[in-house]
Amino acid sequence: MSTDYQQARLSLGARLRELRAEVTGRDLASRLGWPQSKVSKLETGRQTATGADLEAWAAATGHPEAVEDLKARLQGLESRSRSWRRQLRAGHRPVQDALTVEYRRSSYLRAWEGAMVVGILQTADYARHTFTRYAELHQSIPDVEDAVRARMRRQEILYEPGRSFDIVMWEAALHARVCPPPVMAAQLDRLAGVVGLDTVNLGIVPFNAPLAIPPANGFWIYDERLVIAEDWHAELWLDDADTVATYGRVWSTLRDAAVHGAAAHRLIARARAYLDHA
Repeated sequence: MSTDYQQARLSLGARLRELRAEVTGRDLASRLGWPQSKVSKLETGRQTATGADLEAWAAATGHPEAVEDLKARLQGLESRSRSWRRQLRAGHRPVQDALTVEYRRSSYLRAWEGAMVVGILQTADYARHTFTRYAELHQSIPDVEDAVRARMRRQEILYEPGRSFDIVMWEAALHARVCPPPVMAAQLDRLAGVVGLDTVNLGIVPFNAPLAIPPANGFWIYDERLVIAEDWHAELWLDDADTVATYGRVWSTLRDAAVHGAAAHRLIARARAYLDHA
């Protein structure tokens, strides 16, 4: 979780504590019918309030006029951390559509992914298995086919002049069995075909490459204006200059460990051969 995000959550908690100044935490919990631990977690930034929580808090502390300010603070939090629980209420398709908007707004896109093939290079079958697994994990609406179609349509951007995709993946992504072997084989063939595409620079970090930093969570950098990083609980949309610059340094450090061109093609071919003989 970003430091800026946590600082904003702490600030919201401090504001809630101010509103509760004339009421004890125990009394407020009793009025709201909450465990006292929830009051404590909200005030100390260990739990994020919902809009309904904020309305109830303002009313119970005698400050209904504070609701607008509290919700504005919450909206600021949610613009940075977009929980999967909330995003996936309507399924995966709307999430894909929102990402397509950011792709189209950008001309230079950089990505790091250590665990799976990036969405912009996925085959339909690979994407189908990925969406299915995530829908099961998050118990969300299983709109898998709509999500696959949205992702495939976005791939048209790869062939538009004026855009550049600089993608770095760990070799582990070539071996992770997130789908059946025949689907993975077709996916590796797709990656091999991408090497040499004039809008895509695909780098693979070999297993035995010296690493200056650990290969952590995946992320995209959209020009110099936005980073979208994925975690298990949420996507982080980060647009302050210092954070974007930090992710840029991370990406450059990982790229320095990658191989490209024919060397990347050999790693893909080796994974394909291993799959054939597994």
